[in-house]
Amino acid sequence: MHYTPKGICAVAIDFEVEDGKVKDVKFTGGCDGNHKGLNALIKGMSVDEAIERLSGITCGPRPTSCPDQLAQALKEYKSKAV
Repeated sequence: MHYTPKGICAVAIDFEVEDGKVKDVKFTGGCDGNHKGLNALIKGMSVDEAIERLSGITCGPRPTSCPDQLAQALKEYKSKAV
């Protein structure tokens, strides 16, 4: 799925979900190392757990972050998958 994040350095988030679990995440733009680390940490995690863990994380003075925007993307995925 493709998601256009808001309020972060990354300009796109592309991810795959298989059997209710996050399979792969790729960010376009932003902090490459942090994004690779985030992908490694949530790969295999259930969509619900990823949303719970990542929602509400901020980045400096910003009210959102790359992890929070990924949670928003996963929420949107869930709403369309129903």
